[in-house]
Amino acid sequence: MTQRFSFSLHATDGKARTGVISTPRGDIRTPAFMPVGTAATVKAMLPESVRATGADILLGNTYHLMLRPTAERVARLGGLHRFMNWDRPILTDSGGFQVMSLADLRKLTEDGVTFRSHVDGSRHHLSPERSMEIQRLLGSDIVMCFDECPALPADDRRVAESMRLSMRWAARSKAAFGDRPGHALFGIQQGGVTRELRDESAEKLREIGFDGYAVGGLAVGEGQAAMFGVLDYAPDMLPEDRPRYLMGVGKPDDIVGAVERGIDMMDCVLPSRSGRTGQAWTRRGQVNIKNARHMDDPRPLDEACTCPACRSYSRAYLHHVFRTGEIISSMLLTWHNLHYYQDLMEGLRKAIAAGGLDAFVRDFHALRAEGDIEPI
Repeated sequence: MTQRFSFSLHATDGKARTGVISTPRGDIRTPAFMPVGTAATVKAMLPESVRATGADILLGNTYHLMLRPTAERVARLGGLHRFMNWDRPILTDSGGFQVMSLADLRKLTEDGVTFRSHVDGSRHHLSPERSMEIQRLLGSDIVMCFDECPALPADDRRVAESMRLSMRWAARSKAAFGDRPGHALFGIQQGGVTRELRDESAEKLREIGFDGYAVGGLAVGEGQAAMFGVLDYAPDMLPEDRPRYLMGVGKPDDIVGAVERGIDMMDCVLPSRSGRTGQAWTRRGQVNIKNARHMDDPRPLDEACTCPACRSYSRAYLHHVFRTGEIISSMLLTWHNLHYYQDLMEGLRKAIAAGGLDAFVRDFHALRAEGDIEPI
């Protein structure tokens, strides 16, 4: 097993890429989807169940973990991997997005952000240096720079100011990260939907130098067309020999479109959150298990799926346990959704390697356009 962090490209098809990110805790096959384990758990799932879906890496959340149970406590207990019983790679975000979207009474300065916790109102300060310290205490394998991400739409002046502040914070993050063999630091490109600002951000990040690069500031209200418009050029601005990570994306068709445009890594709460609200993602699109049409249906969610929910349970049963509020509903639907997402990634990897991505994408959209199977 490697003792260093590295990235190797194995094949390309158009702008799409497939390869492997190697870390001391294991390899990550790309394109990769990272399930979100916000508070040191993927909700309704055991770690070994998440691994069984095909996930190579999880995402943990700096903001939530710094508040509860605190990074210092996690460090005393042996680090995040041991704490949550996940022995493979973990990426932690910087906390910046959650501070901007969740925390109360924020005060933003050049130094960082002072805020009150959404949990208990306690006062905290998060800076590039403190974010790096927290992520070091957690022991994550891939660390994200501390940045600011304004919600879109926003005017160009606000986006430019935010981007340039994030670039100054990126340099401070790199200095505070230091030399940590086996661990990686990713920079985050910002700039909203303005090409010139994206180019300026990418140039600064390349000048600083990172182990990987994220496209940030998307999937925050701009819509899919605008997001794809940015992805048509933004990944090309980043070094070809480093992983490219699109943060917070997304729906299956978002993922396919991002991979077509050169993205290697993605994360989103959608598959687990949807599972808890009775939504299942299938090859034919989204299924709302709450609907009465499933009440007497003995068929699986997806006849081609091999997850436990589809292999052993009917739509009628899944409808019943959701309607009665049984915990197994969240467990089975979340497992199914995560399994579907990982199947999608495996299909994309194989298609790129075989030079057949265009056909894969056509089939993906055609089957989804047919919609769910007819009711009984």
